[in-house]
Amino acid sequence: MSEPKPPTPIIPTPGDMYKGWLFKWTNYIKGYQRRWFVLSNGLLSYYRCQAEMGHTCRGTINLATANIAVEDSCNFVISNGGAQTYHLKASSEVERQRWITALELAKAKAVRMQDESDDSADEFSAAPPASTQARGSHTSEIQSTLRILGSKVEDLTTCNDLIVKHGSALQRSLSELEGLQVGTDMGEKIRQVTERATLFRITANAMINACRDFLSMSQSHSKRWQKALQTEREQRIRLEETLEQLAKQHNHLERAFRGGVSGKGDASDEDDDNEFFDAMEDPTGFITVPADPKYHRRSGSNISGISNETGMDDQSYDELSLASNSESSPPLELEPVRQRRTRIPDKPNYYLNLWSIMKNCIGKELSKIPMPVNFNEPLSMLQRLSEDLEYYELLDKAAKCQSSLEQMCYVAAFTVSSYSTTVHRTGKPFNPLLGETFELDRIRESGYRSLCEQVSHHPPAAAHHAFSEKGWTLRQEITLASKFRGKYLSIMPLGSIQCMFDKSNNHYSWKKVTTTVHNIIVGKLWIDQSGEIDVVNHKTGDRCHLKFAPYSYFSRDVPRKVTGVVTDKDGKAHYVLSGTWDEKMEFSRIMQSSKGENGTEGKQRTVYQTLKPKEIWRKNPLPEGAENMYYFSSLALTLNEPEEGVAPTDSRRRPDQRLMEEGRWDEANAEKQRLEEKQRSTRRERERDAVKVVPTPEEALAHEGGTTGSEVSDESAHPDNYQALWFEKIHDSVSGETLHVYKGGYWDAKEQGSWEMCPDIF
Repeated sequence: MSEPKPPTPIIPTPGDMYKGWLFKWTNYIKGYQRRWFVLSNGLLSYYRCQAEMGHTCRGTINLATANIAVEDSCNFVISNGGAQTYHLKASSEVERQRWITALELAKAKAVRMQDESDDSADEFSAAPPASTQARGSHTSEIQSTLRILGSKVEDLTTCNDLIVKHGSALQRSLSELEGLQVGTDMGEKIRQVTERATLFRITANAMINACRDFLSMSQSHSKRWQKALQTEREQRIRLEETLEQLAKQHNHLERAFRGGVSGKGDASDEDDDNEFFDAMEDPTGFITVPADPKYHRRSGSNISGISNETGMDDQSYDELSLASNSESSPPLELEPVRQRRTRIPDKPNYYLNLWSIMKNCIGKELSKIPMPVNFNEPLSMLQRLSEDLEYYELLDKAAKCQSSLEQMCYVAAFTVSSYSTTVHRTGKPFNPLLGETFELDRIRESGYRSLCEQVSHHPPAAAHHAFSEKGWTLRQEITLASKFRGKYLSIMPLGSIQCMFDKSNNHYSWKKVTTTVHNIIVGKLWIDQSGEIDVVNHKTGDRCHLKFAPYSYFSRDVPRKVTGVVTDKDGKAHYVLSGTWDEKMEFSRIMQSSKGENGTEGKQRTVYQTLKPKEIWRKNPLPEGAENMYYFSSLALTLNEPEEGVAPTDSRRRPDQRLMEEGRWDEANAEKQRLEEKQRSTRRERERDAVKVVPTPEEALAHEGGTTGSEVSDESAHPDNYQALWFEKIHDSVSGETLHVYKGGYWDAKEQGSWEMCPDIF
């Protein structure tokens, strides 16, 4: 007797729903977990159990854009190329093959439907820039559709008028019918009511049909027009990028041409048909396009190119032309931009017993504890503060925005970008000495200049000021409070950051989130950022609320996630931002919002319907060999590079930091102790001088009693009346905070090489 044949597996057709149990990889603690998967309409969704299908979906992947890969006999992977990747395992090879077949069929159908939708939408999509005739054809089709919709609206208006007219007549007839005496001749009146009721019904049916036609036509064209609008926007962005590239090339040719002319001195070589635009004294109100980075003007501000985005009027354009033709315009000179270094010495492998040092620090303020350089990286806190400018282009783009709400998106992305350098940076920066400074002069390469100064020692506070020729100014004063809790170290930045834009006078402010260093004693160090940031535009009332989600082994969210919503002064949401602080951010325009179901904390969630997200920021890749160079970015590698002409208080001149960068850590530790003792000695002298100049009442009383001033004076009795050199303390009326702002003079002193006012701190 022959053995029974096994049942033939049921292969689902493209339209069928396919569902069943699969094992999904969750994390390294829980490994693979059993989940209920449902494949329907080109979407693969999963739940913890079948009972969740009615209310809680744990995740969904659109197969139209997904990649399906087989790993081994039972494992396979589905990924959409972004943050969603499912590592799955079937119970057997046969079961895995059933799922693969169902997924491939569903993907083929989803792709086919998407292509058909795209083909349908292409009838109304915007033509490429080169196809002017096609664009005109699409425009005429849209205008034709609008005319049809307009005629439908006229039909609706006519039907409305007729319904009102016949409804009034019917109402009158009904009133007359009610007023008739019983027994009178009602035949004529009933006939009249019936006639008018028939007219009303016919008109109402016509109204319903007209409404149905209008709704059907609107729905059929709405999706096409949205796609056409999105295509137009993408083409506008590509056109803007093309124009910017052309402006760069034009500017480069202009410089090369002028350089050749000035070298030859032959007026006959000039081409009268070409008009060149030289530097203006005040570039405010115009968009500047950066020129070829290999060559730049020596003059401070420059207009490298003009974009139609500025909305420049004829008068402004004429003024620019007049300025370019003025004989007083400086001649163009070619000067190569300095080549910055791309490497520093590799980090030595020094062993240090962490616990022997850290066990005495638990619960204390780390800024007051002398730490060996073994914990450090060869940069000061002032240099780390300057690293916030790595993605200065976001502020350049924000300065061009016509809309304050769109500008807010770029400012918010800039606030997130400043954390991207910290993901692997477990080393502690050097605490700056009082009066220490750091300049970052990137006018020629990037159009901005930056200056930091340590303005207070207890508490340690640093002031930062940066301005750009592209029309923005950034200032911040940061005080770090830190606590060691045994397993982790928390760093809480206090103080605000402010950004002002020249053209719009928009004034933004925000504060930093908490940084946490985990596994201080045991395990591999790792860093997390958590908390919330409110970016506020004090001029318009616009606000962006950013949330940095703390990392959790049990969270289903992507690690280091950041989300944000941009709202106007009335609280209406306009943009959604999402991404991670270590990789990229995207923003989406909100089209509609509605209240959703309650979240985990019982609060009602808001659901936003948005347009397709656009990338607004992406982290620059780390340089080759970064793991051996403290995970420094390309910008960070250049910050401590020796440079001529900087102030004697500049961090580049700090000897212990320089020795550490060179790998001479024992010498660096000895030098660090010397500098800290010198700082304490200088502080004591300053306090003694303050006592001599202005004696306190206690000292006056002690003097009358015959005791010496030294017997009553100590650190707590005499506050440090230190005055910063380049910054002054003011009360900011816009943000309502007291902070140090740049008072000027530094760059003039650098130009003159006059540094006699600087203290001797090294």
